[in-house]
Amino acid sequence: MKRVLSLSVILLTTALSGCSQNADTSDLKQFVDRVLSTPRGRIDPIPVFKPYELFSYNASALRSPFALPYNANELQSVKATTDIRPDPDRAREYLEQFSLDNLVMVGTMQKPGNALWALVRDGNGGVVRVQRGEYMGQNHGRVVGITESKINLIEIVPNGLGGWLERPRALALYGQTGE
Repeated sequence: MKRVLSLSVILLTTALSGCSQNADTSDLKQFVDRVLSTPRGRIDPIPVFKPYELFSYNASALRSPFALPYNANELQSVKATTDIRPDPDRAREYLEQFSLDNLVMVGTMQKPGNALWALVRDGNGGVVRVQRGEYMGQNHGRVVGITESKINLIEIVPNGLGGWLERPRALALYGQTGE
């Protein structure tokens, strides 16, 4: 215990001897005087920001850039009638609960002499058979044609003016790029 006490007294004495007034601090005083004598820095004014310009998105009625492009011939084949509207009394089919973007065509199948069926993976991971005349997607999409590589649909969508219009869509086979 005595050793610890004597060692701590020696360390304290050594530490305090560094704080004596006899030490030469003239270089430190010169440095402080030189720094204090230099002119102070100037702070630049706050920059002027341009005011925010409002942007109005006007392409909401156009085809989504993430959807497959449609053929111009298909667009002309769709009747331009004013009495288009979805049938509210029609029973909704299973694939109408999923967005068309969540549905994936994974193949086709056909019995000899019968119509071609498309195989569609739904939003839950299951695979469903689809034939011409059935509905899929949340916009009343009616299947109008099935080929080995795609499903052609006609959707009924709001036109933004209180009415409805028909819009052709295509669901390509998984792994194939748009046309």
